[in-house]
Amino acid sequence: MAEQPLVIDDDDRYSRLRLIAWWDQDKLAQAHVMVVGAGALGNEVLKNLALMGIGRITVVDFDTIEDSNLSRSVLFRPSDRGRSKVAVAAEFLTRLNPDCQVIPEHANIITEIGLGRFSDVDLVIGCLDNREARLWVNRCCWKTTTPWIDGGIQEINGVVKVFVPPDSACYECAMTENDYRLINLRYSCPLLRQEDLLAGKVPTAPTISSIIGGMQVQEALKLLHGLPIKSGAACVFNGVTNQFYQTSFQRCEDCLSHETWASVVESDLTNHDRLGDLLNLGRSELSDPVQLRLERDLVVDVHCEACDERRPVMRPRYVVSVSEAACARCGQTAKPTIVHTLDQASVFLDEQLIRLGIPDRDIVQLEGPEGTVSVLLRGSSDG
Repeated sequence: MAEQPLVIDDDDRYSRLRLIAWWDQDKLAQAHVMVVGAGALGNEVLKNLALMGIGRITVVDFDTIEDSNLSRSVLFRPSDRGRSKVAVAAEFLTRLNPDCQVIPEHANIITEIGLGRFSDVDLVIGCLDNREARLWVNRCCWKTTTPWIDGGIQEINGVVKVFVPPDSACYECAMTENDYRLINLRYSCPLLRQEDLLAGKVPTAPTISSIIGGMQVQEALKLLHGLPIKSGAACVFNGVTNQFYQTSFQRCEDCLSHETWASVVESDLTNHDRLGDLLNLGRSELSDPVQLRLERDLVVDVHCEACDERRPVMRPRYVVSVSEAACARCGQTAKPTIVHTLDQASVFLDEQLIRLGIPDRDIVQLEGPEGTVSVLLRGSSDG
């Protein structure tokens, strides 16, 4: 029997992609990918995801567009100066491919994106410029067993790392003492953040963004199609010598990131409900006493011992700077009051969870004498 002739539909924007033997456009249309960071590298990743017809793309970044972005970011124009990176990117991508639903999140990935958002997606692509944010994303992905692909660029060099929880080596497994030291340098002795004067000022060329961003999306493509990939490993590109090499990370069995929250209880509570309501839910699941473990340490207030003045803060430690802790009267750095857990004896029982640093659609962990329970808070956009 004669083979049927190959018919190429030129009215189908994906017709050339469908010629790849293993390509499944329907699978890509149903996929949901989170991209963290919408700078030079994020621009390339987002562009490629849209061209391939990824059904839903959530993009997270809290930055606005500056002149320096225009030489390295294909999605931005001079008229976009001062606008949110994620808002502009979403507009551009929607025009580039109307098949894609782009969800812009002008937010800090550490303090404003709930853990439930990680469990909602098929994979995460990191386009970040600092170790602290990468470490946070890594721990969130491990808790929710969400694969993630990290990319890093500097000058004309770059690296792509692929991590698939829970069995492979992770980002933290590969961290060195110097990595931890550089993270700790961002905080002063009282554990408050020093101002990041050079944050995001890594020198890069647009060429390396294209190379590394393309590799990240290609690894994502393989993961979404169930093709074999090398997890717990890095592919390093030296742009000076045009050499690639691969390296595998050794899994650290006692790594702090290897915590998975396999069983999650869905609740009708949101982060606008009270702490007391959440603890009462915990008491129905666990025996008393029940306490809430805060994943983001909360700075309750700062106290100047010299002036004996106390000023309320009520913000996560990650976003409280040393300058904010300066005493208005004497100028000395006040001592922060930091809490890690909250229980029925807390003075904050009537506080909304959002006031305690818990973001929308977060997964929180309650602890009792017989174990722990993970609770998914309903998001503001949930039905």
